[in-house]
Amino acid sequence: MRKVALIIVAAAAAALVITKAEAAPDFPRAGLVSQDSPLRGAPRDTASLQAQMGRGEALEIRAERGDHWQVWDYRRERGGWLRKSQVLLMPRGDNASAELLSQLRLARQQFGTEGLGLGLAAAYVQAATPAELAGPGGAEALDAMGTFAERIADRASTPAAKPTEGQLAAQIDVATRYGLKFDSFEAEEGRVQVCYDGEAFRRVLATAATPEQRVRAALALTRPDCVNPRATVREQEVRDAWRQQVLAQVDASSLAPHWKNRLLMRRASVAASLAFEQARRGAGGEAAPALSEFAGIVPTELTEDDQASYADAAMRVNAARWLGTAAAARDFGSLQLALQPGTDGERCVELKEAGKTAVRRCSFGQVALASASLNREGRALALAVQPLDGWRELWLFVKDPGKAGGWHVDVLPPAPAQPGLGVAEFAGWVPGGAQMLLAREFRAEGKYRRSFEVVSLASLATERQSPEPALLGAFQRWSDPAWRGGSPIRR
Repeated sequence: MRKVALIIVAAAAAALVITKAEAAPDFPRAGLVSQDSPLRGAPRDTASLQAQMGRGEALEIRAERGDHWQVWDYRRERGGWLRKSQVLLMPRGDNASAELLSQLRLARQQFGTEGLGLGLAAAYVQAATPAELAGPGGAEALDAMGTFAERIADRASTPAAKPTEGQLAAQIDVATRYGLKFDSFEAEEGRVQVCYDGEAFRRVLATAATPEQRVRAALALTRPDCVNPRATVREQEVRDAWRQQVLAQVDASSLAPHWKNRLLMRRASVAASLAFEQARRGAGGEAAPALSEFAGIVPTELTEDDQASYADAAMRVNAARWLGTAAAARDFGSLQLALQPGTDGERCVELKEAGKTAVRRCSFGQVALASASLNREGRALALAVQPLDGWRELWLFVKDPGKAGGWHVDVLPPAPAQPGLGVAEFAGWVPGGAQMLLAREFRAEGKYRRSFEVVSLASLATERQSPEPALLGAFQRWSDPAWRGGSPIRR
């Protein structure tokens, strides 16, 4: 009986609130379209269609009749009628900003309500005082606005997306109405990548935001998939330098472990890219900062959603880990390896045997003579070369059979695919001079793979392989100590 009494009292209170809400408001009044709906020429569902309204569009409510509001759309300069159930009235008075913030939190938890969420965030920005905008409420509203815009951009970037059709087009249109801007460019496999320009996130970093809001804003502003792949070399370096500055604004020590991991992964990736770009134009370029950031990641605190980003960060850092280890020559007794300038900015590697040039190969990439390793038999030499950001190849110098055999060079890429992210690296020599240990990891053309292989030096064919080095006896016995201690691929 007591429960029934409580329900009756609650129902009576709710009826009182509804009665007050349904009382004729003072017109005009602001409202938001709460769901995609038709704007009619009269308060009837059979009336002529004036326009199709998208969720989140702002309207001025001028009158009511029955179950309909008479509204005016300033953007289209057109009036009409909408059902009351399709319009969310904007609160007024001293508590308006607090009520809007509560509604915004609810919209943020529901995917598909991005347009309405943007309208609520814009309404909060308009209703809040300057002190509220500069405080936690303003940071929360801006953070939500950026998150909604990012969701719309991500949805528009899916392979099957058609940004000019249906609900997605309406959401993009609503976002544009509230001043949000999107950039788009062609990504891999002909897919169009749509990215939010990040203005709301930039403002978050200038407000009294929480550590989580700050790191979320920094990560959104430095997304690797929103870096234009067709930018010039100089543009890439300037962009990465800016990304590094943005990430430096977040204090990692104040973050929860999983957010700290995400920040360190992004810092390591950006530092590796920037080091390669600096080295490419002859301005130094050190891998130490990237390796230091990567070393701070706690693998046990990685979430399931972070695994792909962790692998990508590892590949970028691994590809760049020999940068800054300058060496103009290496002496292996009867063999000498030297780096010589080539034509048009190339770097040429010369292998000399008994003082005579045995073989020469040139590249525009970063050649790491410090990585060179000669097998015990003196008939094979491995060398790391990074031609692109996040992509490192292995050059293999092999002496042909016979006493008078000459030398030739083979290039082992991370994968037989269009370069993306990847590393192919020397992992050790197998005694006998016929085999080498090779580690590969790549993400390219929509595929990801990590493998540890025993490779024949004669044919370069993979004789045995495994996804983990511990599962191959050759890796347990013959893997190179420097590789075991320094390569991120063994994470």
